[in-house]
Amino acid sequence: MATASAIEWTQATWNPLSGCNKISPGCKNCYAERMAKRLLAMGQERYRNGFKLTLHEDALDEPRHWKRPRYVFVNSMSDLFHKDVPLSFVQRVFKVMNECPQHQFQVLTKRADRLEELAHALTWTKNIWMGVSVENQDYTFRIDHLRKVPAAIRFLSVEPLLGPITRLNLRGIHWVIVGGESGPGARPIEADWVRTIRDKCRQQDVAFFFKQWGGIRKHTTGRVLDRREWNEMPRALDPL
Repeated sequence: MATASAIEWTQATWNPLSGCNKISPGCKNCYAERMAKRLLAMGQERYRNGFKLTLHEDALDEPRHWKRPRYVFVNSMSDLFHKDVPLSFVQRVFKVMNECPQHQFQVLTKRADRLEELAHALTWTKNIWMGVSVENQDYTFRIDHLRKVPAAIRFLSVEPLLGPITRLNLRGIHWVIVGGESGPGARPIEADWVRTIRDKCRQQDVAFFFKQWGGIRKHTTGRVLDRREWNEMPRALDPL
């Protein structure tokens, strides 16, 4: 069965691998690391290694058994383009996505340089959305790598948004998700940071999705920006 997701911009998660390591400020309070430790304590076999990178061969075919079409966040508990994931395994994950056209797969990475490096060796069917995480102005370089990937939908996850991003080139980008950090130690977000990104999306005809204000108790802060929720989804466009 699919793992239903409470993440606002998707419907299910699929984790053919788990575990990661921290490479930038957005990783500091990683929710996946906290979840992996919790699942280890609960005795979940797939998390017997805690948050150490682990490939799950037994999870590869899961989407083939899901009858109802859905949006699927790929590797919510890891990063498919981690340097220690063999290209052959990445290709096997892509093969499953290629052969399940009923689903829309949303892949997200912080390893944008390796994404660009491997992109030519992967098959990019129209149901694969590719995104990169951008937590502040210093990491907008990841967008340049993403632009070179022939995905039908290219998107940004600006979460956690840790500072203002005033220089944001959205050429070739179809969707932007913005959110504040949540959970223990959550760092603050400012409304003007969010508005700046929203306004750039509107100017450049890019779908904008505001996920949450975040905080230690995110259910109390909600996701309303300027008296409304922003739930825009991307249109299917041709790649660059």
